[in-house]
Order: sequence, then C-alpha cells, then structure tokens
Amino acid sequence: AAWGIWLTGSSLVGASVKAPRIISKNLISVIFCEATAIYGVIMAIILANKVKKPEEATSSLGDDWDYAGYYYAGYGMFSSGLSVGLTNIASGVSVGIAGSSCAVGDAQDSSLFVKILIVEIFASALGIFGIIVGIIQSNACTFPITALE
Repeated sequence: AAWGIWLTGSSLVGASVKAPRIISKNLISVIFCEATAIYGVIMAIILANKVKKPEEATSSLGDDWDYAGYYYAGYGMFSSGLSVGLTNIASGVSVGIAGSSCAVGDAQDSSLFVKILIVEIFASALGIFGIIVGIIQSNACTFPITALE
C-alpha cells in the first residue's frame, strides 16, 4: 500500500504542476492504495482472534497433545497471512502504477481518467481476491483445545 501511495502521490504532485485540476479527482487512486492496507489489517484481526491464551503455563507439552493439529493450524495461519500479504503487495504496486499513469494521462487528456480508473479497479480487485482466499484458508485453522483422549 505504501509503495502504491508513493508511486501515485509522486506522479500526482508532479502532474498537477501542469494541470492543477487533477489533484482532487485523482485522489481516488490513493484511496484504492489505502484500501489494500485495510485488507491486511482485517486479516490480522481475524488471525489474532484465533490464538487464545493457555489456561495454565507449562514448559513442555505432554505426549497426549495433538501435535499434528497444532502444525496444521499454525501452517494454515501462516499460509493465509502470506497469501493476503503477497496479493496486497501485488495489488498495491499495480494500483500505484495504474494511478501514476492515470494522473499523468489525466493531466494530458481529461477523457482518459475514466478509462484508466477501470484498470485501477481491476488492479484493486487483486487485494479483494487475496483476502477472500485468506479468510477461506483461515477458517480451517482451529487450534486443538484439549489433549486427545
């Protein structure tokens, strides 16, 4: 998200020297980049709520614990966070590049704004797809509560 905001913002400021009218209209590109960051925060809250504090502190786990269940849940949380993070990187950079070209193109020809904005919407959809996949992956991540009997 930060990289996309940097790309879009720097082009927006540079292009607004020639055409000051584009500043308010092209802020939508920055908002699309910020939405990508919000997807990561949503996934972090979902994953943080899956981890609970143990009832008693022990230095080792017994032989009757479901180690495979913990591994499965741990790797599931890791993969869901990784998939959301990587798709957010791709989404943020692609929205930033599209927003940068939108600002420069709009400064040259105002009829290009809507056409390039559609490309930005498709680039922003990458982040939405990533968080959907991450939520589906994290639904399978349930840590065992008690030991197997």
